[in-house]
Amino acid sequence: MDADLPMLAASTADFPWLSLIVLLPIAGALLMPLLPANEERNPELPRNITLVVLLADLILMLVAFATQFDSSLPGLQLVERISWVPIIGLEWSLGADGLSAPLVVLSGLVTLLSVAASWSVKLKPRLYFALLLVQASAQGLVFLSQDFLLFFLAWELELVPVYLLIAIWGGQNRQYAATKFILYTALASLLILISGLALALSGDTFTLNLSELAARSPGGTFGLLCYLGFLIGFGVKLPMFPLHTWLPDAHGEANAPVSMLLAGVLLKMGGYALLRFNVQMLPEAHLQLAPALVILGIVNIVYGALNAFAQDNVKRRIACSSVSHMGFVLLGIGAVNALGISGAMLQMVSHGLIAAAMFFFTGVFYERTKTLSIPNMGGLAKALPITFAFFLASSLASLALPGMSGFISEITIFLGVTSQESFTSLFRSITVLLAAIGLVLTPIYLLSMCRRVFFGPRIPALAVIEDMRPRELVIGLTLLVPTLVIGIWPRVAMDLYESSTDALAELLSQHSLVALAQQLSIG
Repeated sequence: MDADLPMLAASTADFPWLSLIVLLPIAGALLMPLLPANEERNPELPRNITLVVLLADLILMLVAFATQFDSSLPGLQLVERISWVPIIGLEWSLGADGLSAPLVVLSGLVTLLSVAASWSVKLKPRLYFALLLVQASAQGLVFLSQDFLLFFLAWELELVPVYLLIAIWGGQNRQYAATKFILYTALASLLILISGLALALSGDTFTLNLSELAARSPGGTFGLLCYLGFLIGFGVKLPMFPLHTWLPDAHGEANAPVSMLLAGVLLKMGGYALLRFNVQMLPEAHLQLAPALVILGIVNIVYGALNAFAQDNVKRRIACSSVSHMGFVLLGIGAVNALGISGAMLQMVSHGLIAAAMFFFTGVFYERTKTLSIPNMGGLAKALPITFAFFLASSLASLALPGMSGFISEITIFLGVTSQESFTSLFRSITVLLAAIGLVLTPIYLLSMCRRVFFGPRIPALAVIEDMRPRELVIGLTLLVPTLVIGIWPRVAMDLYESSTDALAELLSQHSLVALAQQLSIG
């Protein structure tokens, strides 16, 4: 570690835990070209190596955060900061706090399970699993980077594996979906780069360190412009209306394991980045634009729910449901208080588990039926009773059934909005009413889909098909059990990040008081 570099952290690392977490998967990816070339005949070897590497990576995450991470401290921990390319100010700077730690573990779990769900992949398995390993490293680096340029490189790196995974292993319109995904996200990245470099150049000295950029907290027109650049750039990944249209196409064409990654991890990058950049770095602009975020969140919730009704493809319907549920993240961030931000974090963790589960179970019955068209399925409950039970359980979690994680996260966000006294009573009432409409629509489109797929008119060709195998049962339980645990005992998740979300809320409160004092002095 470079002793000349200043530290803005609660603790530094004596052992490179975070570097190992980030670099282990990409080291595994480098092994793939060295494997025997008869991969179509023996796809098990690259898959098994990937499973071992990602399992080791997940264990490393759990050990690091269980033994080296103090969740009561709001600052960065396990910090590693080394000057990498001094001429451009690039540093290998990693650190974890309550905002990043739960999402790192979520990404490790979902990526491992997506590999376990890729049992039937026979086409180019070395390339397929190498891309998943690169994706795992890029995801971890996005959540742990404390240097803007390093963050941006990781943000761009994770686009490449997803594009190739859709374009090569996707459905009939995979090229269209992959191209649309890369165009949306790459163009959005330009705004992220411009806004980040503008912040880096705005002070007396040039810096790319995120903690030092946050200490500047620029306001005025400059702060608003940077905020809007970040909001649009990260809003594409969230996804935020009207920048969401790539998502249904990507989910509709991607195979189930890639959809698990898209819904379980990639969308959470957008929410995390909004908290890290828009809220933490630009609190003054966030206070000014918070009502707009609330409105955008409401539009996401209602529009996504209404759009889901129009979808006859199971995965496209779940994708529209994701747009709706990620609207609650915007709603919580826009609440600008501890309850709202805490609810937004919990919603990201909860939705990551639930959406990954729904796409996995969709992949289970797609492997048997070879169709995702709702009208072409029916009566599957008798042929696939276990699959039906698991899919129904994940649907109930998605519609925020009490006792499951979705209920806790969404009710926390509601309480955050209603307790924000900076909003007028009328604004709060309309917000809660419209969000409640989205909540009412969710069980209608999800349960109607379950009814049509599992209890509709029976399709003779689907009368005799095999139910879930033990491997699939383990994957399903690994995703659903945490949603039940968090739903019954939410402190399991909230204790990990609450000190950081409370610190963010306190930061916003301080800036709100400063703004009020300035207004009074002018008056």
